[in-house]
Amino acid sequence: MAEKKKQNLFLSRFQTELLLVGILVVLFLFFGVKSPVFLKVETLMKLLKQASIYGIIAIGMTFVITSSGIDLSVGSVVGLSGIVVSMCMVSGIPVILSILIAIGASILVGLFNGVLVHNAKVPPFIATMASMTVVRNVILLMTGAKTISNLPQSFTSFASGSVLGIPNMFLTWLAIIFLGIFITGRTVFGRNIYAYGSNKESARLSGINISSTVYGVYIFSSIVCGIAGILMAARLGNGVPTSGVGYELDAIAASVVGGASLDGGEGSVIGTVLGAMIMATLRQGGTLLGINSFIMEIMIGSLIAIAVVIDKMRKS
Repeated sequence: MAEKKKQNLFLSRFQTELLLVGILVVLFLFFGVKSPVFLKVETLMKLLKQASIYGIIAIGMTFVITSSGIDLSVGSVVGLSGIVVSMCMVSGIPVILSILIAIGASILVGLFNGVLVHNAKVPPFIATMASMTVVRNVILLMTGAKTISNLPQSFTSFASGSVLGIPNMFLTWLAIIFLGIFITGRTVFGRNIYAYGSNKESARLSGINISSTVYGVYIFSSIVCGIAGILMAARLGNGVPTSGVGYELDAIAASVVGGASLDGGEGSVIGTVLGAMIMATLRQGGTLLGINSFIMEIMIGSLIAIAVVIDKMRKS
């Protein structure tokens, strides 16, 4: 009897994740049958690399959405980080120091978002949309809208490298996944995110440090986006001013499909990872089958709408 209760509790707690695993398996089987190339090692490695960038950004977005916020600046932070690290290295600054400077620049954006949302009481949508616009145009001013090339091979080789056949980009994503799981499941900050997202007033009355929670989620989001931007610059071999354009929509999609509630208080790192994998699988499989990219975007948009409707129905 006790064992059955444990099984029911497990199924209840991870029903979203189990459903997503089922969807992912169906997609793999479908694309594997339709395109023999899909299940080849080279294709799967490419899929993991593609999912890694979106997945890293989506984990940061999940933190923000769980706190009942939104971060539309993630794509711009990806672009900023990639440009800053590229400009620093081209200027002769060592690779490690260049990376740290790029992460520092990303943190400033998260800090700015925190000030607008917490101190100025600007709605997260408006605050981060303003950041998105400001940062994107700062990038264009810094670069003159030109690509920065001639990056050191010691930097670019990381994105194409692997350990025991596993791409470095995926290993980086894996490290951030474990960090996200640890923060949300084992730290006071993680518990505060859920409490604040569920009910702001109750969280305040419970003595939760609201400022550190709000600042924390936006800074964390910017840090992981900064890492994603650095990885993208390494993968492209250039600092591209338009890097990250539109990535905020993919991050939101992966988070929402993964079970994060736009009302706040609900979100799962594992669910987001599966959501990112589903998005990447749809795009990769669609490309191999020659499906029109516009049709793929319609399918992904519909998937987001369905996920939100299911969330609303579950709460009503």
